Amino acid sequence: MDKSLKWRILTAAAALLLALAYALPTVVGQDKLPSWWPDKKISLGLDLKGGIHLVMGADLNVVLENTVGRMAEELRRALFEKSVAAVDVVKGEGLTIEAEFPDGEAMKAAEELAAKDFPALTVSRRDGLRLFLTLSAAEAASIKDMTARQALETIRNRVDMFGVAEPDIRPQGEDRVVIQLPGMDDPKRAVALIGKTALLEFKLVDDARSAEWALKNGLPAGMEVLYSRDIAPDGTEIRRPYLLKKQPLMTGEGLVDARVALTGQFGEPEVSITFDGRGARQFERITGEYVHRNMAIVLDGVVYSAPTIQTRIAGGRAVITGSGSMEEARDLAVALRAGALPAPVSVLEERTVGPTLGSDSIKQGYQAGLLGLGLVLAFMLVYYRWSGLVADIALMANLPIIAAVLAAFGATLTLPGIFGLVLTLGMAVDANVLIFERIREETRSGKTPKAAVAAGFGRAFWTIFDSNLTTLITAMVLYQFGSGPVRGFAVTLSIGILSSMFTAVFFSRVIFDLALFKGRVKRLSI
Repeated sequence: MDKSLKWRILTAAAALLLALAYALPTVVGQDKLPSWWPDKKISLGLDLKGGIHLVMGADLNVVLENTVGRMAEELRRALFEKSVAAVDVVKGEGLTIEAEFPDGEAMKAAEELAAKDFPALTVSRRDGLRLFLTLSAAEAASIKDMTARQALETIRNRVDMFGVAEPDIRPQGEDRVVIQLPGMDDPKRAVALIGKTALLEFKLVDDARSAEWALKNGLPAGMEVLYSRDIAPDGTEIRRPYLLKKQPLMTGEGLVDARVALTGQFGEPEVSITFDGRGARQFERITGEYVHRNMAIVLDGVVYSAPTIQTRIAGGRAVITGSGSMEEARDLAVALRAGALPAPVSVLEERTVGPTLGSDSIKQGYQAGLLGLGLVLAFMLVYYRWSGLVADIALMANLPIIAAVLAAFGATLTLPGIFGLVLTLGMAVDANVLIFERIREETRSGKTPKAAVAAGFGRAFWTIFDSNLTTLITAMVLYQFGSGPVRGFAVTLSIGILSSMFTAVFFSRVIFDLALFKGRVKRLSI
């Protein structure tokens, strides 16, 4: 046996053993294998395992409105620090800031300052001593894109902290996120956690006027009424109104940790939050500036508490009380720790897939795969005889290799993925058919079995390569532009194509060469 054949045999054996090692945890389970064994396995998708399917939409316009509101406040402070007189600087309609000045000189100075320090704002029009600044289209598009990415990452962090195994989270369009949670059966809690905006704001309470007065006489400019929600002993909800300044003193942007603790005589849960260095300094400055004033802690538009600031608070720590049960407090801590959603989200679609449907899908896919495999094996054996047996062995080697690759990448198998595997089984013998027909032609021309095999594999290779390359390109296009199920089909099809090329061109050749290396075979059974 020549050295080249020995290396090819070792390579084929090593590839097959490695494939079996990675495929085994999926088949028998990791608990039945040694601790040093590869622990990755193929996960079942939502359509096979059952679970929850959600489509959530983000209101990106709210983010743009809030951004312009913050810019208006920053512009007002910048004008004050530069000693530029301004009658008023407020957020106008849409994405516009309206600024009024006492004279033309102040207005010109403000326009120069805005052009230098606020490049995202453009002058849309001038009306006497009033200047209108609008958020540029490029900046608005950039904010939308960044917000969508942040929302996706925040939802992914929350789901990971929630403890769902093998979730599938992906963007859909400009403002939607598709979430699949296999094996989960509590949609209400999932929606409550994932959809919680977790926008933490600290707002100043109007101590001079009551919320009841504002509701009766009309809201003053720049003010809003928000409610607290408490549960009475009899289970009824108690709503208390608060008159707050609409523009928050600070948000939870710098929050780095949130933990649940029990406090009080009855062990009521509270959420302790911690800010980073910048947030801690901002919190200390605000609490020092508004000593003896009431500051409301607002989460998603609900007032959790409105304590009186007794002294400057250093260290960047605060406490949120009134979070309800321990489970609700934990979910609140998870939402805060994972980060606030940058935009309000709503559930656009919700489906619960039962495990019975998943079991039926697996059974039908399994039966279809066995039937397809059996027909292909029988055809090759009858039509090509001994050579057909070689093709069948190569085809069977495909199964552990495909399973191993899927397991190594931690892939999730869906019903379209099973269809891709079944299709791969039928396509896997295409290369063998091309090779065998070429070997037949070489044998008819009078070549020896060994020469016919060498010529058959050598001359059929580029035809096999070209045909598989076109299919692989199609699979790549499907993956690039398709969504979840289409991508699952494309992945399994691509892996199957590469695996079938390896087994047909390399694995089958090793078997032929092993049978022919001593020259005992005088006539090929093909």
